[in-house]
Amino acid sequence: MCGIVGAVAQRDVGDILLEGLRRLEYRGYDSAGLAVVAGTGTLTRLRRLGKVQALSDAFSAEPLSGGTGIAHTRWATHGEPSEANAHPHISTNIAVVHNGIIENYASLRQALKPDGYVFSSQTDTEVIAHLVEQELTRTGDLLKAVQNARTQLHGAYGMVVIDRNQPEHMVAARSGSPLVVGYGIGENFIASDMMALLPVTRRFAFLEEGDVADITRTSVQVYDLGNQPVERVVTETNVEHDAGDKGEFRHYMLKEIHEQPQAIANTLEGRLLAGSLNLEALGDLSSIDQVQIIACGTSYHAGMTARYWIESLAGVACNVEIASEFRYRRPVVRPNSLLVTISQSGETADTLAALRLAKASGFSRTLTICNVPGSSLVRESDLALMTRAGAEIGVASTKAFTTQLVCLLLLTAALGRGRGMSAETEQQLAAALTQLPGLMDKALGMDKQIESLAECFAEKQHALFLGRGDQYPIAMEGALKLKEISYIHAEAYAAGELKHGPLALIDSEMPIVVVAPHNDLVEKLKSNIEEVRARGGEFYIFADEAAGIEPSDNMQVMAVPHCHDIIAPILYTLPLQLLSYHVAVIKGTDVDQPRNLAKSVTVE
Repeated sequence: MCGIVGAVAQRDVGDILLEGLRRLEYRGYDSAGLAVVAGTGTLTRLRRLGKVQALSDAFSAEPLSGGTGIAHTRWATHGEPSEANAHPHISTNIAVVHNGIIENYASLRQALKPDGYVFSSQTDTEVIAHLVEQELTRTGDLLKAVQNARTQLHGAYGMVVIDRNQPEHMVAARSGSPLVVGYGIGENFIASDMMALLPVTRRFAFLEEGDVADITRTSVQVYDLGNQPVERVVTETNVEHDAGDKGEFRHYMLKEIHEQPQAIANTLEGRLLAGSLNLEALGDLSSIDQVQIIACGTSYHAGMTARYWIESLAGVACNVEIASEFRYRRPVVRPNSLLVTISQSGETADTLAALRLAKASGFSRTLTICNVPGSSLVRESDLALMTRAGAEIGVASTKAFTTQLVCLLLLTAALGRGRGMSAETEQQLAAALTQLPGLMDKALGMDKQIESLAECFAEKQHALFLGRGDQYPIAMEGALKLKEISYIHAEAYAAGELKHGPLALIDSEMPIVVVAPHNDLVEKLKSNIEEVRARGGEFYIFADEAAGIEPSDNMQVMAVPHCHDIIAPILYTLPLQLLSYHVAVIKGTDVDQPRNLAKSVTVE
């Protein structure tokens, strides 16, 4: 979601801040700004509506000099996207940037007005600025001012504060929204994502819940929720950031779609050896009788797919729930239950809150499937299965999703070993995964055919996606992708549900996309297709050649490489990704940064 970068150094930090913001653009935002304090005690600010490039152009025309500064990309929550609502926000001597939502901002705002504080924005963040300034006048110390102010805030925040009169310091505080400290030589940094700081450091420490950090050029002191000094582990990362190069591709999303065969190979490295599965990292799961999967968005669809695998292959009961719903009910936890969270970023606010609720609710163990080492979900879970997808810049998830599915298949095998899954079934699973990267390469060969097909969707306002069994969640994912980047309204249904209402929507203006592998349900699916054909529906079917589905006047059929049923959901994801991409390109939307969306959703 929003991006934060901060620096305290002997050199001018403006260019460092701007480069950090560029590396956070993938998260989604609507405005950008920075504020810098010079050694003379001069606080200057620059903000622009729109892209970081607009801010960079303004900075080139009017450079801000100073060795301490903060910068931000904003994704609007309180107040419309505008320059006045952009961060940083200033109150007399201090400037603040903030990710998250302050739930009691309205009451704090009313309490501050009688003391002469004037509000120039519609944001909840400006309350933080005035509150810290008020505490600063009482204490004269920036650290104490932030510590005192944060006790009055209800909600989520990752914030960084600087003071024109104390330019050697910046103070950061975390409650629910991630922050990472970057350690340099004679300079130190703060950011919401370590990717922002890779040009200046490789050494990082993650702030924990409730931490406040006092950061100077030569030191970092962290205090816990009780304001007691604590040590946070500093680690050196070997993560590479390749977001700057799209290579031969027009968009990051297309690049990441085509990276999936290699991403899958990376996921399987060390976990698939000579045709056998190496599942030692997951330990003994034989005592697990129940699996509860919690996730949001695309990750939720991965969990929905995994439920079919876990129950049919491993013989373990499995529930899947949207994290934002799970966290606000009182779950009944069965003995010997495993909680599985799924998140690309590892910082998804609802999923993280659900994990914390679950840990207090009696789950035997917790496992996260995640793409970001050191993220909150990884640190707070008992076990972590890393997807190894690499940096995913496009907001619409592609390789993160398919690598999640592979990890969930590995989890299924580990659960199955403890429940008597046959050696033959495990060998079939291993053989299918061995073939998967090559089959994905073949599926990507459908690109030009799908690009032509996308023309049929250019003027459509609605679309329907159909699947059965473990392809139903894949249809849901296909519909989500089309919605996200082309802004066409799309819905997914289990094909057998059509006769219970959705048939009323069918006409020649409603394109219907079907995923049809050659499995036990294909004959049922053919009957569902005939129900719709009889009512004038226009079909676009991705089918296994052996499925026996022939094209006709109102039915285009695209052949997907034949594969084992186990991996079919993963393989059939690719043509749906390509379809959504090419439709979006035709419609001229912002493929990599679709409107109103953010990559990492760190607010409720």
